Amino acid sequence: MALLFGLLLASFGYDLVTGSSGMGVADLLHGILHPSDLSPTDRAIIWNVRLPFALMALLVGSSLSLAGAEMQVVLNNPLASPFTLGVASAAALGASTVIVFHLTVSWLPYNWLISLAAFAFAFGSVLLLDALSRLRAASMETMVLLGIALVFSCNAVVLLFQLIATEDALQQLVFWSVGSLARATWDKVGVLAIALAVVMPLSFASAGRMTALRMGEERAISFGIDVVRLRYFSLLRISLLSAMAVAFVGTIGFIGLVGPHIARLLVGEDQRFALPASTLIGALLLSLSSIASKTVLPGLVVPVGIVTALVGVPVFVVLIFNARPGR
Repeated sequence: MALLFGLLLASFGYDLVTGSSGMGVADLLHGILHPSDLSPTDRAIIWNVRLPFALMALLVGSSLSLAGAEMQVVLNNPLASPFTLGVASAAALGASTVIVFHLTVSWLPYNWLISLAAFAFAFGSVLLLDALSRLRAASMETMVLLGIALVFSCNAVVLLFQLIATEDALQQLVFWSVGSLARATWDKVGVLAIALAVVMPLSFASAGRMTALRMGEERAISFGIDVVRLRYFSLLRISLLSAMAVAFVGTIGFIGLVGPHIARLLVGEDQRFALPASTLIGALLLSLSSIASKTVLPGLVVPVGIVTALVGVPVFVVLIFNARPGR
């Protein structure tokens, strides 16, 4: 854990100094410690771009990986993640619905309404997948196919929305479809940090019961665990984390799939260690992807969702061939 945390700090620091402005490490540290000494341009680069950008990468990566780790346990499916099972796509559909139809609620800020719609659609998709899997005692492969069907269905509706959207709404929809950290702001960082700070202790507190569930539902019940209640609240947390991440940065794939697998390779199946490790690894993976997005094409910031897809697709293929039910 200490090594992961050290790597995460190093990646975060390198992400901060990566960019086209040519600002060095010493200049960056001085600007963070003494912002009053900065020119307006340098202050904007550090405080309005670099710091929110890098922090959002950590928070979104942690959220998606933790959601993926819980998903793989409660659905007993090593290929489950907010992206592969369509939860992220459903959240994007919820956000798109608010944007395209200009929905408003008098007592709720617009950004919060987008997040609420994303959460409602995400939670509904998780409940639907769970119900379908129990209805037919679906295998791991069937769950993945159901998730793929959900992804295509949600994406098709979003594409339809793009045809009828106004120019401003269309720009937002394109942003959501590729996944980008470019619109990170301190307000969004604060909201996601609060959500993660609330959900993370609840997830870690359930780690012992999640470990029992990992050994099988009957084994967990024999230990006196209320599996229905455990699964319900876990799905609630998964939906909240996925929806908040999608609402702020768009659809970013494969972090929630790959992060938990790396964590289990490092610390084993005990969820008391696997869940925290998944959280750190997810943050590290998206931070590294953020660095790559700013360096792969000089002078151009590639949407981070493209980077994670290019890296994640081959990893996903490997996991499909290696996965076994119950693993």
